[in-house]
Amino acid sequence: MSMINNTEFDSVWLDVNLATINNDDYGIIENAAIAIKDGKIAWLGPRAKLPSFDVLATPTYQGKGGWITPGLIDCHSHLVYGGNRASEFEMRLEGASYQDIANAGGGIVSTVKATRQADEETLYVGAKNRLNALMKEGVTTVEIKSGYGLDTATEIKMLRVARLLAQHHPVDIKTTFLGAHALPPEFKDAPEAYIDLVCGEMIEQVVAENLADAVDAFCESVGFSLAQTKRVFDAAQKHNLPIKLHAEQMSNLGGSELAASYQALSVDHIEYLDEEGVKAIAASGTVAVVLPGAFYFLRETKLPPFDLLRQYKVPMAIATDSNPGSSPLCSLQLMLNMACTLFRMTPFEALAGVTINAAKALGISENVGSLTVGKQADLVLWDIEHPAQLSYQFGVNPCLQVIKAGKIVG
Repeated sequence: MSMINNTEFDSVWLDVNLATINNDDYGIIENAAIAIKDGKIAWLGPRAKLPSFDVLATPTYQGKGGWITPGLIDCHSHLVYGGNRASEFEMRLEGASYQDIANAGGGIVSTVKATRQADEETLYVGAKNRLNALMKEGVTTVEIKSGYGLDTATEIKMLRVARLLAQHHPVDIKTTFLGAHALPPEFKDAPEAYIDLVCGEMIEQVVAENLADAVDAFCESVGFSLAQTKRVFDAAQKHNLPIKLHAEQMSNLGGSELAASYQALSVDHIEYLDEEGVKAIAASGTVAVVLPGAFYFLRETKLPPFDLLRQYKVPMAIATDSNPGSSPLCSLQLMLNMACTLFRMTPFEALAGVTINAAKALGISENVGSLTVGKQADLVLWDIEHPAQLSYQFGVNPCLQVIKAGKIVG
């Protein structure tokens, strides 16, 4: 319940309830109002305490008793890619093994091939369609990773497309360079040489064109070792780029502890994270990003260590991991439901996971992620009776309006 002295607002929302979202609870204010100035939240609080303003000169919107939350944030996605993997999905369900699919040209190699062959326009249109789907469900910020090029030209192409989307789409986009996603076929017997390429030519061109806001890697037995991941982190640090990490998805290599030693923004997946790893990320302030879509699609059974994460007060974020292989899902609302049903998170934990904690996972919590005076006016108006309803039901979209930096965009 804060106010400013200047009561000239650009717009005011009345007859709303607010879920402001803080670290502990929904931060509910019923029978509320919220005012916007210069794209930022200028005032919020009970309607009865709204400062007087020029009603005739100020656009005023009636929320009709709906709820306003912060704009949702998808903090882990791979939205830019070529082709699809529906055929291998069918093969797997018909009994084909991972090796069978690989032998048939499937797996990440097929996406790499399709992404290398696709021009920027094709990649842009596909990613824009997926981005539109997210925005219709209240998403106002998305992180997009590279990682399906695995050569300098295509990694740059993917990141350029992501930056182009940021210029021409209402949704804010943060880009992450994920050159160390997998070993490309041409380097199948020379992993160190490939890491040389990632840490040298690739990252240098990415930095030269200002194409990445962070650097990520896949630290796993089927990805890259701790030593190789450390080389990527050192290269990122050299260029003053924050880091993120795909870690502990299939085994416990200690990637999260390594990431914590570099003050990583987040560690993602983390099904096999142990107590030492949890302690490490708790101490470093690193966010744990859980990805229920991949857990569901791959039919995993090993749950992330939620009790330990709660015990050590690690912020938990949720994201779609939208990608063609392990999570071809493009609905953050579905992730809210899955976080509760599959991961047994509470509705509040789920909503915090796509707002305040997702913002922390991208290093942008000073600007978005909660309804706070001075933060960017990224808001969603919902036709719901309580914020818990957002994770309760799926399939009927309750999103009435999306407001981006104070402007209605959906």
